[in-house]
Formats: sequence, structure tokens, C-alpha cells
Amino acid sequence: MTTSLTIQQAAAATGLSVHTLRYYERIGLLDPVLRQDNTHRMFRDEDLVWIGFLLKLRSTGLPIRDMLYYAQLRRQGDTAESVSARKALLQQHTQTVEQTLTELQSNLAILHKKIAIYDNMEAMLPANVSSPPSLPEELTHEHSHTSPQQTSNQRRRTQARR
Repeated sequence: MTTSLTIQQAAAATGLSVHTLRYYERIGLLDPVLRQDNTHRMFRDEDLVWIGFLLKLRSTGLPIRDMLYYAQLRRQGDTAESVSARKALLQQHTQTVEQTLTELQSNLAILHKKIAIYDNMEAMLPANVSSPPSLPEELTHEHSHTSPQQTSNQRRRTQARR
């Protein structure tokens, strides 16, 4: 059974805004969406599956230009050239994501070690030490919406300035 959702329902289902869905269709990330007689867009199950895949690509840091290239290849059908090119793009991106994960794991290990050092230091302090001051709000929320790719890019910019 095929489900058809309005653009508002598709936005709610995917977590994207109506504006972003229209933008994705306009630039070619989405194939033209079926429309009702009143010209309202109707998103099918397969549209939502494709959008879900695009969101995975986006969340792993794949640039929109590469997503557009992938969408273009997808439209060419399952020819040998298209399949090979899509596979190669995903393999390259997978390597990039794996490198980012390795780097993040290394950084996380360093953070855990540093926390352990502070745990040991706190254990050596006199018992009447007051509770530590709380962090300013901008520090506690500064990185909460940063993707691994953005974190990696920020780190490179910081290292380049040094």
C-alpha cells in the first residue's frame, strides 16, 4: 500500500522544514514530487525513503554537491556506469566517515584520560573543598548541534591558526 503525505506531513515525518523539502526538489536532490489536481505535492513512501537516505548522507558530512551528483547518477538507472559511480562515491565517503570516527575515538580517549586525572586530583584535595563552579551556559551547549564533520573542520581551522 502506498502512502501519500502532504508536504507538511512529509516535513513532520522527516524532520525537515517545508522550505527545505521544496529546496531539495528545486535543486534536484528530490525527483519532482507527484502533485494533486490542486497542485499540492504528495510525497510517496519511496520519496520518504530517499529523503531518509539523504539525511544520513547529510548527517555524515557529505557535501550537497556530492549528494546532487549521487542523485543525478541514481536518475540514470541501474546501468553499469551509474552503479559503479554511486558505489565509488559511497566507498570514498565511507572512508572519510571512518577516518573521522577514528579521530573522534582518539580524542574521546584523551578526554577520558584527562577526566581520570582530575578524578585523582580531586581525591587528593581536602574534604572540605566546596563544589566546583558550574560551566557557563554557552560552554555547555556550544557543541551540542555540531556534526562530526563540522567538529573535524573546526579542529583543522584551529590547528591551521597555530
